[in-house]
Amino acid sequence: MKKIKEVLCIRTHLLDKKTYMVNRLKSKIISMLRTYLDRKGFIELFPVVASPITDPLSSPYDTIFFDVYGYKFQLTKSMIFHKQLSMLTFEKIYIFSPNFRIEPPEKVSTSRHLVEFVQLDLEMRGASREEIMDFIEEMLLYLFERVQGEEELSFFGRKLPRLKRPFPRITYSEAVEKYGDDFEYRLSEKASQPVWVIDFPYQVREFYYREDPRAGTMVDFDLLYPEGFGEAISGGEREWRPERLKRMLMKKGIDADFYDIYLSLIEEGVPPSAGFGIGIERLTRFLSGLKEIKFTRLFPKLPGKFGI
Repeated sequence: MKKIKEVLCIRTHLLDKKTYMVNRLKSKIISMLRTYLDRKGFIELFPVVASPITDPLSSPYDTIFFDVYGYKFQLTKSMIFHKQLSMLTFEKIYIFSPNFRIEPPEKVSTSRHLVEFVQLDLEMRGASREEIMDFIEEMLLYLFERVQGEEELSFFGRKLPRLKRPFPRITYSEAVEKYGDDFEYRLSEKASQPVWVIDFPYQVREFYYREDPRAGTMVDFDLLYPEGFGEAISGGEREWRPERLKRMLMKKGIDADFYDIYLSLIEEGVPPSAGFGIGIERLTRFLSGLKEIKFTRLFPKLPGKFGI
């Protein structure tokens, strides 16, 4: 009986006009982004879907390990380490990278979390945080201008906010003071423009961000969509000095042996860089105005739910 119910749910989703229209829109968004980045001189790389190293992430994700020729591999949660190391070869790269993150089942209620999704990962050699933030604003302005007239937006009755640069910004400590520890939704809900959150403390971020001269603060950012759509982008400057990476691993209580191959490569020397990741499904959800992210994939995998 359960199988019949699951088959009906999958079939209903595939036949839904919203699924059809929003995935057409997603295809156009990817094409527009690819055109923009190619014109800016970026090199597109193929994604790495399994690796012995991947993003540890601060959230309580389960990790799937499996054996490959006697080596322990896992599905990539992001390509952060590969992006940084690719700066040895190229100055500017991007990747449409599949990510697999086993979210806590209760996150299904947010309507914006997927277990399997695609992220546009981007990295620039020698870039500063300010340069990356400026680049993102320019890229989103380009995208918004070109997507405005698409018929899919008319289908959803979507009127996009008019973007104005520079986007407003607030520090992490200011956001917590004004909205509380769980500030993301409240800040996003009140915003009429995308809003930057900067200067996160190291305790809530990953070890690979560069630490500000103000000890304990990272040179990083999140971008929040307005209208309550929540987090859009995370990024910042990467730490490229091995001794500082090891010190941050120790401060965060992370076993450095787990990142032995990464740290060994860093010790041989990598250039400073900065970059970001933006979820394509969340971007599509915002541009379409849809509340449920499941429509942005033909075969969605939602936290705690069955999917094929």
